[in-house]
Amino acid sequence: MFSSWVLHFRCFSLQAFHYRKSHMDPFGLPTWNTAGGSFAYLRVELGDFMAFIAAGNIILEYVISGAAVGRSWTSYFTALCGRENADDFRIKTNLANDFNLLDPIAVVILLLTGLVATWSTRVTSLLNWIASFANMAIILFVIIAGLVKAEPSNLTPFLPYGVRGVFSAASVLFFAYLGFDAVATMAEETKNPARDIPIGLMTSMIITTVLYCLMALTLSMMQPYTAIDPNAAFALAFRDRAGWKWAQYVISLGALKGMTTVLLVNAVGQARYVTHIARTHMIPPWFAKVSENTGTPIRATIVMFSASAVVAFFSSLDVLANLLSISTLFIFMLVAVALLVRRYYVSGYTDNKSLRYFQAFLALILLSSGGTAYYWATHDGWLGYVVTIPIWFLSTLVLAVVVPQARHPQTWGCPFVPWVPSLSILINIFLLASIDRLSFIRFAVWTGLILMYYLLLGLHASYDVASGSEREESHTEEGKNFDMKPKPPMQN
Repeated sequence: MFSSWVLHFRCFSLQAFHYRKSHMDPFGLPTWNTAGGSFAYLRVELGDFMAFIAAGNIILEYVISGAAVGRSWTSYFTALCGRENADDFRIKTNLANDFNLLDPIAVVILLLTGLVATWSTRVTSLLNWIASFANMAIILFVIIAGLVKAEPSNLTPFLPYGVRGVFSAASVLFFAYLGFDAVATMAEETKNPARDIPIGLMTSMIITTVLYCLMALTLSMMQPYTAIDPNAAFALAFRDRAGWKWAQYVISLGALKGMTTVLLVNAVGQARYVTHIARTHMIPPWFAKVSENTGTPIRATIVMFSASAVVAFFSSLDVLANLLSISTLFIFMLVAVALLVRRYYVSGYTDNKSLRYFQAFLALILLSSGGTAYYWATHDGWLGYVVTIPIWFLSTLVLAVVVPQARHPQTWGCPFVPWVPSLSILINIFLLASIDRLSFIRFAVWTGLILMYYLLLGLHASYDVASGSEREESHTEEGKNFDMKPKPPMQN
């Protein structure tokens, strides 16, 4: 439940708003004030190929997160109806495990939410504001009332699954943070994105992290970890452990409001992501169409929510959460790499010696991080860390001391570079080692499919658009195209 009430992203991705002003998108918009979040940042810093890989995984994230929230919506709706089994409204079949419980309710709620999101961005935002106040009231009720019924003895054993259990849970926890990047996609509709969006992201990150930890602590103290229901945890905890049957309905209703809000927020973010990617022609530009009547990208919204509905109909929450976490951790790692590239390399400014040093140390950071993750996944000892961790530390230290930074942020920037992005690379790759093998196979299949599409279609289409954009920019700089106007932003 609480995973549907929090959003995601990391601080250094905010530098996506401080692009070079000379870099224009195909519609003439300067990319320092355009939508796109991590995709736009990676495209500027690492090029179209890595940006497309990120784009494919961002689309996968939104599809899977929508499906996961839809499945959770059904579980809490079942609790609201007073049913004992969270799967009562699902249809059991003879399909493979994790795909054998069909969820028609999730399909209906996803399609209805998608239709609301296509109506108007302003209406969607108003509904989100109203629902957010109700959500905060429910969250405070859960924390206060839950702690009243808390028993500290339930925290023993404190680490029932050991250290590996902690990191395994942390690797899947990123399922709960999908959404902060949606804020970054609103740069096109923000008056001062370089100031307002970092403030909004950091403030919401702090608030939601505190609330997440408090709710997790409350749940763990209300009942033993073995009694926690994975489908509707809080509602059933208050019913079975606290003896407050009425609270089951209050919490279930609050959870449904919260998850509906998440779906609406994701609708705004994912539609703008898909629209921005479509503007580059990496995916068909058909998706970039914005309705003149509603001011919303109807096509992108309908297609994304339809895809989420199909996935939600078949797939269990565990499958969705693991696949989503792989995709999210991978993108976080790429953003950290892109931040290092942005700070240490500027074409035409960075000399060859500094560039070679930077490439070597970045490679050592990546390899030592990968070695640490591999050792964690395959061994129980500590000897391997004596080799990999010092290599990572020394590589980062020498990079900080020896290689001069080629660029410094003008308005806002990630502090303690290269330590923060280097640590992010290490942690993200390390957490990937805690996710099951089957999820990696599914991730590899998806990556293979998007690579085939890019090589056959996306590469040529995006190259043609980029070439045309460069010609237009050149004419503009020479004073030959002063009448070119950027595409107006989507309705606020």
